[in-house]
Amino acid sequence: MQMNRLFEIVYILLEHQCITAKELANRFEVSVRTIYRDIDVLSAAGIPIYMTRGKGGGISLLPNFILNKTVLTESEKTEILSALHAVQAVNSNESKTVIQRLSNLFGETQTDWLEIDFSSWGNHREEASLFQTLKTAVLHKRVVHFLYHNANGQQSSRIAEPLKLCFKGQSWYLYAFCLHKCDYRFFKLRRIKDLNISEQEVQHSPPKHVFSEDDEAYLNTVTVTLKLSSEMGYRVYDEFDCVQISDDGSFLVTCTLPGDDWLYYYIATFGEHCEIIEPQEIRYQMKDKLQKMLKFYL
Repeated sequence: MQMNRLFEIVYILLEHQCITAKELANRFEVSVRTIYRDIDVLSAAGIPIYMTRGKGGGISLLPNFILNKTVLTESEKTEILSALHAVQAVNSNESKTVIQRLSNLFGETQTDWLEIDFSSWGNHREEASLFQTLKTAVLHKRVVHFLYHNANGQQSSRIAEPLKLCFKGQSWYLYAFCLHKCDYRFFKLRRIKDLNISEQEVQHSPPKHVFSEDDEAYLNTVTVTLKLSSEMGYRVYDEFDCVQISDDGSFLVTCTLPGDDWLYYYIATFGEHCEIIEPQEIRYQMKDKLQKMLKFYL
């Protein structure tokens, strides 16, 4: 009990530059005399605590004590805090406390310059709940049951061993071993419904790296060249890296995208402002789909 109190006192002193013995006594529901004994124990352990009398006085730590005890450079401390802010986007409750404590540990005050939100604008709560449930299943190595809608809109019941949560191409994916297909699969989180965690344990181990330089082996990707009109400039610079501007103001972009039906859906979002240049097979497939779609309006 005393050890826990001593640990908490150190963190309180890190978070507050100065605090009175009475305030500490009220917090821990002990006597002021007990707090003074705790301070003596901490001092004997090498923690440089000092007390000042009078108005504004109290118990304090010597400035920069913990900072000077660390072996990290200023740059390394900044990188750690920045990384934790990124992690906070998917693990907000736990990371927030860690960030605050490390900020105090490092003596950093300006740590909130980065804010990340991976959720969409619409169904934030539903996505967050699904993500947290899958995270629990991955960490506790439990098999999950869910309904999944593929790119064609077909629904199927799946039982899978969740291995990793992955973010790529503006979307979250569950990388899992599907017990129906007896193979590794990517499941887009937005297509997962009625998710439940079972008591069955996961038997497969996650790979060290899911994505590699050869993503085609995992996502069946295809490289396409698109011509986009000048009206799409606001999307071109947001969504593509390799961009060429033609004399007429149009854009020529080359990108690698998943080679399933999602590709045609994505291209269709540009409407009449997009033309597939290469490969010809994708161009013909898109033409066929548009002709079939046109029949609904004739």
